[in-house]
Amino acid sequence: PAMLITLCYLYLWARWGPRSAALVRSTVRRLHRSRCSFTFCARQPHPGERVCLRIGGKVFCTGEAQFLDDLNRWSVLLISPFIYPERLLTAEHIAFVTESTSAQTENVQKGPDSSKEIVKWSEFCSPLAYKPGEPFKLIAEASVDNFSSLGIAFLEDRLQMDNGMVPHRIVYMDAVTPAGKSGLGRGEEEKSKLEEGREHGDEGSSLCDKEPGAGEHHHLHLSSCHECLQLENSTIESVKFASAENIPELPDDCSSKLEEKEDGGLEKGAKRTNLTGKPPNILIYLGSEAARERFEQVRSLLRECIDAESYTIYQLHPEQVLRDPWVENSLLLVIATEEPIPEGIHKQFMKFLSKGGKILGFSSSFTFGGVQLKHKNKLRKAVHELVVSKRDSNEVKLNLLVSGCVFEQGMKEDASRVKTLSWLNNADEDTVMVHLTYGSSGGEAVLSQAHLELDSNSMDVQTEEDFNLLKMSNSKRYEVLKEILTSLGLSCELSEIPTLTPIFLLSPDEEIHLAFLKWLEGNVDAEGLRASSKVSLKFVSSCESKVEVTPSLMPVVTEMGSFSSEHFSLKTYQEHLHTKKLGKILLFTEVTTTTMNLLDG
Repeated sequence: PAMLITLCYLYLWARWGPRSAALVRSTVRRLHRSRCSFTFCARQPHPGERVCLRIGGKVFCTGEAQFLDDLNRWSVLLISPFIYPERLLTAEHIAFVTESTSAQTENVQKGPDSSKEIVKWSEFCSPLAYKPGEPFKLIAEASVDNFSSLGIAFLEDRLQMDNGMVPHRIVYMDAVTPAGKSGLGRGEEEKSKLEEGREHGDEGSSLCDKEPGAGEHHHLHLSSCHECLQLENSTIESVKFASAENIPELPDDCSSKLEEKEDGGLEKGAKRTNLTGKPPNILIYLGSEAARERFEQVRSLLRECIDAESYTIYQLHPEQVLRDPWVENSLLLVIATEEPIPEGIHKQFMKFLSKGGKILGFSSSFTFGGVQLKHKNKLRKAVHELVVSKRDSNEVKLNLLVSGCVFEQGMKEDASRVKTLSWLNNADEDTVMVHLTYGSSGGEAVLSQAHLELDSNSMDVQTEEDFNLLKMSNSKRYEVLKEILTSLGLSCELSEIPTLTPIFLLSPDEEIHLAFLKWLEGNVDAEGLRASSKVSLKFVSSCESKVEVTPSLMPVVTEMGSFSSEHFSLKTYQEHLHTKKLGKILLFTEVTTTTMNLLDG
């Protein structure tokens, strides 16, 4: 018998040992719809739990369905399903609880193994609620496969919590709900009333709060709570109807697909709208070059060309390319290194293009689509005259340092996807700048073997003649750069910062408006001031009050009779609002720094 057990163990190890991840994924996929729980933990299994896998001191086990005891002790996180519609719970998404302890707790390991590929908890799930204490608990939702990935990383000591704590238990439950009640987030037919006798739709908060004074805790509703969606959707629709400007409905494929241009030159002066739905982030990839001054050099150049108030610029390190979710969260990738691009990183760059991303190459080795680099050492680190094709069919001539490489196109490739933008003014007319398109989602790249990022102060400038040529071409260099960036969908028009305007306290319901003003009397000081850590609100009766609007002090006009705006109609808002209390008190302003500070405290 002992030998038989040993042989069985060896068979199981041979079958699953190298494939522990496959075991976890297959188990979760097969059983997640059944009434059972999955637990990844750093302890011995409880009675009734069945161990599926053990790695070191951690186990993956299954057991009977588990439930939370008291949801009123949990605090809901302010994450709107309308900001992240793709994160709504679906049939293939599950909710789970992660427990973690502080790294200082006795007998707890300090964190993930730094020698292995780290998995960040928040990158594989969406947090919904938390419960402070020891252990610190988080409820989150994730796809079935992402939940498995978190569990695998936990077992292999690769899971990192965003708050610096150490995870010690992950458990998927049949439903994140108190025992004996229907599961939350399961549709209208299974919705839960968390308070007897009180309809959820009567509440005055989109976060399902209790009435003021009734308690301090938010009730926990998952993002698919039917009534929450109806109430919040009603308010959103009201704002949309009340806004004078048209709010476009983005298509399902939110890509910046543009009509094909007959002319292959750079489009000048066209301000293209960002329809990708991506955050306005620009990433600079420098390979293994860690020099801070190189990043600042490229960053400073970009900020001089683009509308700096509209974009944020970050450095993308090689280790982040395969690890961080930058592909879905960036508009433009600037590749500014001559180092060879590793195959894995090249695939990620192509994935970025396939999802509508834009790439700008500054003398980089990155190419695709049959375009190849040919080395010409006699051109390296020398100043040459370039000819740049413009949108209006005119040509711009300027002098720039070149890398020593030129572009060549393969004969079998689709020529319509490659356009020459610039060539050297020499006998061979060597191509040094190309525009390429990729995929069907608007992905495109402008690759240059001329150093558009370097000016006359570069260390590579060797003679006084070269210095003077570059200095004379500097304004044209910026002109070409702005056209390239504009052609890639960025705005290069410097936006004038508008003047801050007062806030108006509005309500479509006069009775609620008066009740709020009465409450306000006891919650401001003698000067009508309500202070908080970041911005103070000074309540005044009319616009005639001479209170300067600053980022830290904003007047709030309480008399609605003086309100008028060409961008917002309170009457239209009221006609489309179908709630009892939600959305009945508004703070409206034309221009403010950030609404987050207004609500702080």
